[in-house]
Amino acid sequence: MNYRSLGRSGLKVPELCYGTGTFGGTNEFFKSWGATQDAEARTLIDICMEAGCNFFDTADIYSDGHSETVLGKAIAHLKRTDVLISTKATFRSGKGPNDVGSSRYHLTAALEESLKRLNTDYVDVYHLHAFDATTPVEETLNTLDKMVREGKVRYIACSNFSGWQLMKSLSVSERYGWARYVGHQVYYSLVGREYEWELMPLALDQGVGALVWSPLGWGRLTGKIRRGQPLPENSRLQNKMVVDAGPTPDWEYVYKVVDALDEVAKETGKTVPQIALNWLLQRPTVSTLVIGARNEAQLRANLAASGWSLTAEQVEKLDAASAVPLAYPYWHQVQFDERNPFPVKQVHGA
Repeated sequence: MNYRSLGRSGLKVPELCYGTGTFGGTNEFFKSWGATQDAEARTLIDICMEAGCNFFDTADIYSDGHSETVLGKAIAHLKRTDVLISTKATFRSGKGPNDVGSSRYHLTAALEESLKRLNTDYVDVYHLHAFDATTPVEETLNTLDKMVREGKVRYIACSNFSGWQLMKSLSVSERYGWARYVGHQVYYSLVGREYEWELMPLALDQGVGALVWSPLGWGRLTGKIRRGQPLPENSRLQNKMVVDAGPTPDWEYVYKVVDALDEVAKETGKTVPQIALNWLLQRPTVSTLVIGARNEAQLRANLAASGWSLTAEQVEKLDAASAVPLAYPYWHQVQFDERNPFPVKQVHGA
């Protein structure tokens, strides 16, 4: 397993991170992802550790906190300093008016509850799961800085921010000398490349590493989705609630990308999801991919996406198949590449 710096920080993380949203399965939404319980979770964690994947991602809302509880038990036999834990807060965790958001009140309570469920004194990376426009940015970042100074959090990161929200936050941290976001957990895949338009150039400029969630396009790049065939019975895409909560690319576009993945898979002897993951590992700013797995076979297959590289020609083939028309102002900017180059090639009028 290769290791990379998390953004402009000294923290080294494996290029694959195991996402434990499949742990717990205590409500309809997350049960469609998976329902891994204690014994199986420990087995999966040990497989990751054996492969050098020692970074585990969860959140306080995953299965109403049960994902954190299962993860805490699954790593209990390991030396705490041998593992890296990432968790998140911001989304609603209770019925009260202050049980949501990124206020000092909610974040302080949320972190304490996460630490109890994980059975640890600190988390290595603490994310804001979303931007809270109702709380002053200064209040949020001062709270996170205090957590770092107290030793309860090692590094802070955000998730699902827009460009201006991230840049404003970084500016506030710089102004007051507070801890700054070193990572941004983002949706990015071969069928979802909008991250490249604004957030990737910002991350490159400001030293913010991308932790990519749903790198297989919300279950569309598993290799089981094919033109003219029904969805697999166990696919999360069978659940309308899950489909409505995620990205909704045009199906013909998805099939076009899968066709290109099939071609490259034949050339390399790798699987479709391994190709899709490896493509992401070659993109600028990417620090780690958050991979999921319902079982041991899926986990081992996804871990095999690391340790090799696609050729430049294969990357170009996948780039071309997944290119989409750009939104404004990017279709205008891309025409003046001499003075405003994008980190990766963009095609105007794709």
